[in-house]
Amino acid sequence: MTEANALRILILCTGNSARSQIAEALLSTMGKGRFEAASAGSRPAEQVNPFAVSVLAEAGIDWQGRVPRGTDGLEREHWDFVITVCDRAKESCPYFPGQPLLVHWGMPDPAEVVGSDEVKMAAFRDTFTTLSRRIESMLALPIAELEPAAVAHHLKEIGTQ
Repeated sequence: MTEANALRILILCTGNSARSQIAEALLSTMGKGRFEAASAGSRPAEQVNPFAVSVLAEAGIDWQGRVPRGTDGLEREHWDFVITVCDRAKESCPYFPGQPLLVHWGMPDPAEVVGSDEVKMAAFRDTFTTLSRRIESMLALPIAELEPAAVAHHLKEIGTQ
């Protein structure tokens, strides 16, 4: 699959500072050529969480200089999939034309963990590992060969891993 026909995926969360940024980075890296990823937040934070940038750097992904963004304008773009990674984003998910497949991969917000930097970094590593595992499972799906209902079923199941 070339980048011209890559599937477009939007990952949503509330602040677009942690989970959705990590998911975008992983999809952009692991799914290069197959997927075009973007992320946004229903109430974007002022900056990407430094622990998210650090956990991505540990994996060799340079995410410096990224800025959280809102959903304004994105609802007018074509998306094949819209994945929410927190309950609040699922509840405030805007309408996207073209009937993208909406999937919820809820998970705890590592930015809400209280404790030392080591404890916080461990939470971000857990988030990274969970999202990495889910994205690996997504990449293993023969999406082009499956009916939309089957893709939806598999992606929803992946969200429980």
